[in-house]
Amino acid sequence: MMKERFDLIVIGGGSAARDGAGKAAREHGARVALVEKERWGGSCPNVACSPTKAYLVASELTHDVNVLAPSMGIETGPARVDLGHVYAWKETLKKAQDVWKSELMAQGFTTYNGTATFVDPHTVRIGDIELESERMLIASGSRTAVPPIEGIEEVGWIDHISALDLTEVPASLLVVGAGAVGLEFGQIFARFGSKVTIVDALDRIAPIADPEASAMLAASLRGEGLELATSVFVKSVRRDGDEVAATIAPRDGSDEYEVRVERVLLASGRVPNIEELGLDGIGIETNKAGIVVDDHLRTTVDGIWAAGDVNAVAQFTPVAQYQGRIAIADMFGAGGPAADYSVLPTSIFTDPELGSVGMTEEQAREQGLDVDVARNEYVKRFSFIGERAGLFKIVYERGSRRVLGLHVLSRNAGDIVQGFSLGLRLGATVDDLAAMHHVFPTFGEGIKAAAERAAR
Repeated sequence: MMKERFDLIVIGGGSAARDGAGKAAREHGARVALVEKERWGGSCPNVACSPTKAYLVASELTHDVNVLAPSMGIETGPARVDLGHVYAWKETLKKAQDVWKSELMAQGFTTYNGTATFVDPHTVRIGDIELESERMLIASGSRTAVPPIEGIEEVGWIDHISALDLTEVPASLLVVGAGAVGLEFGQIFARFGSKVTIVDALDRIAPIADPEASAMLAASLRGEGLELATSVFVKSVRRDGDEVAATIAPRDGSDEYEVRVERVLLASGRVPNIEELGLDGIGIETNKAGIVVDDHLRTTVDGIWAAGDVNAVAQFTPVAQYQGRIAIADMFGAGGPAADYSVLPTSIFTDPELGSVGMTEEQAREQGLDVDVARNEYVKRFSFIGERAGLFKIVYERGSRRVLGLHVLSRNAGDIVQGFSLGLRLGATVDDLAAMHHVFPTFGEGIKAAAERAAR
């Protein structure tokens, strides 16, 4: 058995792994090994964030040509999507696996292709090689969860990965899950020409977002022709010729009904990639969501940390990168900072986008805070894109006037909440937002307009 020793072993090659390894090498001179079994670079640049957003750009352009261009006097003819061509364009934006690996090696990392399994807390085995280190970072990511639907394995389901490999637009699509992935892919394929139905067992789409913003987004998507069904679950699916027949069961016990589609896309959650690691054998605590960690990303076994999707704290690429850095600071020195997610801007990249940072009104009240809300629904920029209304909502503490949360439904909402998130971190008040200068005409000025309505 060949053995090698390192200052740090990182299991995974994605966002958390690369940021953690980079910090360890740059700041601590660590000799680092990276072990990846499937996809160097991780999901985000290969099969998730980046290629998905490329499809969103293509679908938004399709929509604007077909819906906005005629009203502006721009003669183009109807836009039709050649999905094979869109796929080929998307592929040009990606980095090849050998390029990923060569770049990591150029940074001084030793890379191993294969599945890592723990022999003991300080040793992992990859084939006939054993790697040893006093510090281990598990960053093995997550994958699509397959819900307990009768017949699901027989019908040939797709997910966000395989959907990006399609070269023909499905005539119809059932999307199981109304979170960010389901909503984004549902709108993409609806704008590409599919008849789309999105279902979810919860009582509203975008369940962790502000309820008012969620309802307005639902109305917008329905206005485009998407069918949304909440408080229902998919009981069974079966193949019937070229179609999949799905039996939908409402949670209130009312009559079941059938939806027939060409394809079924699963987007109802993620599961951690931990089965092959052998965690039980070394005593690492896990739960259904992933590896249990503290606020320094330490697992229940000394010398082992876990960052990114594998711990399911907050499954976003910037959080994975952040956690990787927090873990490295802790493992290479005393007094490293604890992870803080209190000001975490997020966005669902539908059109309009649903961007959020900080607390919702309900969350603030659950914490016993005396809160008020300022809201605005319109900015001049909407008139240029045929939009009648959006949402710019500020949740603030009544006494101190401190801003607790921002919730935006608008084009560029992610950019808006990202910029204003610094104000939340610095303790800005709603009056600070009302008094600031702004650029006109922008989508972001909707926040200032909302704040002015809360002025003393």
